[in-house]
Amino acid sequence: MSKQNLVIIDTGCANLASVRMAFERLGVTPRVSCDAADIEQADKLILPGVGTAVAAMRNLNERGLVPLIRAAKQPLLGFCLGMQMLAEASEETMAGDEGRNGALIEGLGIVPGKIRLMEVGNLRLPHMGWNQIEHDETHPLLRGIPSGSYFYFVHSYALEVTDATLATCDYGSPFTAIAARDNFFGAQFHPERSGAAGARLLQNFLDL
Repeated sequence: MSKQNLVIIDTGCANLASVRMAFERLGVTPRVSCDAADIEQADKLILPGVGTAVAAMRNLNERGLVPLIRAAKQPLLGFCLGMQMLAEASEETMAGDEGRNGALIEGLGIVPGKIRLMEVGNLRLPHMGWNQIEHDETHPLLRGIPSGSYFYFVHSYALEVTDATLATCDYGSPFTAIAARDNFFGAQFHPERSGAAGARLLQNFLDL
């Protein structure tokens, strides 16, 4: 396992140290890179991200990463905003940017569905803290992780439930907690901050 060539894609909008250390605890030393050759030669790819969709997609485009990610054939796992970038589009904008309220920011278009502001009723946004995910316990990415397990979330926008949804979470209304399409996977929560369940998910990803 330690010989896997794991590359964390340097999106310029993530705390890469905590992600790297999470894999090091599993015996894998990942490379952090936005170099095309590194990404193409990797056995597995991680797409992290924090911040806003506008800034994140701008960074991907400026670094020439969009076509590389779309063309990836190896397993790729996106975390938090990294998962959201896999979707078709996001309604999230950022003050001072060209995006207008109500306008959709184009995503990578890999996972079906759109990223929308969460409908939480009287609950507080952002959705921050531990919450349970529900799934049918059949997918290899979730092996050994019982439905009802807790993961750590920090977000105000989320992917609607689609046919690519592997696991859901409920915070005011249901949303996609884990998505999958072909070799692409996304986790809305932070596996690197989710204790034993998060570590198991990362190990399952390495085992795919």
